[in-house]
Amino acid sequence: MIVLVALAGGVGAVLRFVVDGVVARTHRRSVPLGTVVVNVSGAFLLGVVTGLALDHVASPTARAIVGTGLLGGYTTFSTASLEAVTIARSGGSRATLLAALHATGMLVVSLAAAALGWWIA
Repeated sequence: MIVLVALAGGVGAVLRFVVDGVVARTHRRSVPLGTVVVNVSGAFLLGVVTGLALDHVASPTARAIVGTGLLGGYTTFSTASLEAVTIARSGGSRATLLAALHATGMLVVSLAAAALGWWIA
């Protein structure tokens, strides 16, 4: 089980790299949208996986491999935090406000996405 979770985490990290890169190349903004897309979609999918596992449609093993491994490797709280600090340090009170809105907005939308995923499952 540990090896499968670790392998799934590696796959998730590669997926994050690819998705973030595609979004960054196609949507150049002052706010890094790639991390937002990754974290919101990961939260939604984790909500689905959790809902399925709690309804006994998916096994606890599948939840660990997909939820902890794949989606744990895919989503990234640390990168989102660093990006918010980087935005804030870019200068002035406007940048600090943008960083706070970015971080807060990503958290709120990710929570809603997770709830939606759970509800759909």
